[in-house]
Amino acid sequence: MNQRTSRVDHQGFVVPPRSITLWRLGQAGFLIKSPDGARAVLDPYLSDSCAELGRAAGFNMNRMIPPPMTPQELVGVNLFLLTHSHQDHADPETILPYLEAGGKATFVAPLQTAQKLRRLDVDEKQIYNIQPSQKIDFADLSIAATFAVPFAGDDLTHVGYLVSVTDGPSVYFTGDTAYEDILHIALVDRKPDVLVAVVNGAFRNMSPADAAKLAKYLNPKHVVPCHHDLFPDNSLPAELLRTNLAVLGLANRFLPLEYGKPFTFCIDR
Repeated sequence: MNQRTSRVDHQGFVVPPRSITLWRLGQAGFLIKSPDGARAVLDPYLSDSCAELGRAAGFNMNRMIPPPMTPQELVGVNLFLLTHSHQDHADPETILPYLEAGGKATFVAPLQTAQKLRRLDVDEKQIYNIQPSQKIDFADLSIAATFAVPFAGDDLTHVGYLVSVTDGPSVYFTGDTAYEDILHIALVDRKPDVLVAVVNGAFRNMSPADAAKLAKYLNPKHVVPCHHDLFPDNSLPAELLRTNLAVLGLANRFLPLEYGKPFTFCIDR
């Protein structure tokens, strides 16, 4: 099932039973909604704050695609999921305007990201520290942290998330990670219906070939690429994932999502 609107209308969008709806926000960011109306946002990067950081490091990290919504429009989400502390995932220029607008979500974050939230003066009562194998439930959403392999020593507490709906589908967001067999071994008893894979090898994340290999082991119904098209110096064509899936006989699993448009995944009865 596929429902679309012309803007990120997460407030009024109705998710059918046994379903989950995703909105792609850019980079690794997604908005998630359940049939009971529970809403989570994952790694929203809704600014251009990485541009200055990129210039200082000699990279072009100017945003190439405008954000599909503002930080203030996130007010009303129940869970604010963060995979790690890097600027394009835990973005102060997204988090602070959201809080100033009255955002009250619980921030779910691994250790070093939780420390960053405290430096931003996020209320301690809003911070839920999580690590791989732990989970948090809200209404009909279940969020389990998964293992991830970090880029460098500045943050060694990366996680991914397995997001599940009661009696509905599950979606595995890899987060920024290199490929290791433990990624699929850890999910052998809870394989996802949808794999959302970070695909950009430039900063030691999975390459398209790595993501296809992970899909081969997990056997999801859909494979969604992300984190590959926002910055000039950290981009590649999503079709390279399709090519690598095709090599493994999985070409029909490839599912690129449009920015800001809802896609609803249903479990067949």
